[in-house]
Amino acid sequence: MGVEHVSVVFKLYCLTVMTLVAATYTVALRYTRTISSGDLYFSTTAVCITEVIKLALSLCMLAKETGSPTRLKNAILEHVFLSPKELLKLSVPSIVYAVQNNMAFLALSNLDAAVYQVTYQLKIPCTALCTVLMLNRSLSRLQWFSVFMLCGGVTLVQWKPAEATKVQIEQNPILGFTAIAIAVVCSGFAGVYFEKVLKSSDTSLWVRNIQMYLSGIVVTLIGVYITDGENVLEKGFFFGYTPWVCFVVFLASVGGLYTSVVVKYTDNIMKGFSAAAAIVLSTVASVILFGLQITITFASGAILVCVSIYLYGLPKRDTTKLIQQDSNRESQQKLIHVRTYLKKE
Repeated sequence: MGVEHVSVVFKLYCLTVMTLVAATYTVALRYTRTISSGDLYFSTTAVCITEVIKLALSLCMLAKETGSPTRLKNAILEHVFLSPKELLKLSVPSIVYAVQNNMAFLALSNLDAAVYQVTYQLKIPCTALCTVLMLNRSLSRLQWFSVFMLCGGVTLVQWKPAEATKVQIEQNPILGFTAIAIAVVCSGFAGVYFEKVLKSSDTSLWVRNIQMYLSGIVVTLIGVYITDGENVLEKGFFFGYTPWVCFVVFLASVGGLYTSVVVKYTDNIMKGFSAAAAIVLSTVASVILFGLQITITFASGAILVCVSIYLYGLPKRDTTKLIQQDSNRESQQKLIHVRTYLKKE
């Protein structure tokens, strides 16, 4: 899907919203897991509710796309109730995304929002590797260089993790990093798998989302039962929910859908700026809210990650014209040599 030509103002609007959603979601989730007063909610129920809201929003978008209740009904019948194979196919990313979302809660319960935001950018090399293996694409030398630079930056950030002085709960940085590692692998695989499914047919994006979120609701409900089943039956599904928790669920629901729609209006450079700006905002918020102590290694690693994101998003250089120019020059030189030889003869 190519990037549509829209005004610079609209692109800046998209960039601003993407950045604010990414940064605010991370910081708000961290706040609800470490500082917010009251009983701690069940993260598995939050993930499940997120899937339900995404399904409802996708249905609304499909209704707008089809234009009439009859067409909407026919689309749902054809692609949902009469397509069990397609539902099964989309259950794969549903399971993977469910694991990823639960790992985000676990990671942000043990790592600061800024550290999480930087480390989570490892999804870029993971996605790149999955793209090469699953979609048979190639990366430029600059992109491979930026991937290694990003890994080096994340290593610096994790070398001596920054500490948050205002967080009173006990944290396990190793557990948090392990959770991010799992989330990164899930994000890379699920994103590329979903892209491959989208490009394998002309089925609407919103139909595919509905198929995936239906499977996601089933998967996350199973997760609630396995992980917190007894506690949920005893205390209730919405135990510990506060306005902040509802805000986190809202951001998780709208953010993913909004980003998927906005992608066609932006390019990789703008998405790179968005990710880098989200890191900066998360760091500032972490210093203010959680008393994050910035170290030299953290600052150096964060800068390396931001630069690598920018480099990775730079457009590939079109070498076909250069090759044609070189071949033309070689032909001209050969022709000159032939003429020179004939004159001597």
